[in-house]
Amino acid sequence: MSETQQATSLTDLLNQLEPVPVPPAVPMVPQTVGWLVLAAVLLILLVFAIWRWHKHRQATAHRRAALAALSLAEDDRAAIAEILRRTALVSFPRAQVAGLIGSDWAAFLDQSYGGKGFASTTGQALLSAPYTGSAPDAQATTLARDWIKRHKAEGGRS
Repeated sequence: MSETQQATSLTDLLNQLEPVPVPPAVPMVPQTVGWLVLAAVLLILLVFAIWRWHKHRQATAHRRAALAALSLAEDDRAAIAEILRRTALVSFPRAQVAGLIGSDWAAFLDQSYGGKGFASTTGQALLSAPYTGSAPDAQATTLARDWIKRHKAEGGRS
């Protein structure tokens, strides 16, 4: 070995190295227009979904109010019958619902949710309760809760 090679120290050798090149900074903006379009479409879909959810909540607010009133009625048939009538008046056109009584009212309630509960003895007792007064009935509460949750409005709210 020559003297010049022996005279170099490790520090001298390290000083001869090239510095590591620093890569350019990564931009925070997408490089293509496609990502911007995708972001815009997703934002529009999100706004639309929130708007639809809000409209649905508004349209079903009467159901939530009726269910809350039903839980406070404590199986009182007269109160339950009144809650059913009020809910039907909100859900359906007034001209279609307001004049119904007796078996026509029971048929309307059965038809509007696809059940047969209001034609039964429990349903008939529930419908006559505002006029006759009667004992509390848990089956009537269940029947009314079912109708409030499942009825399908025609021309009114869903």
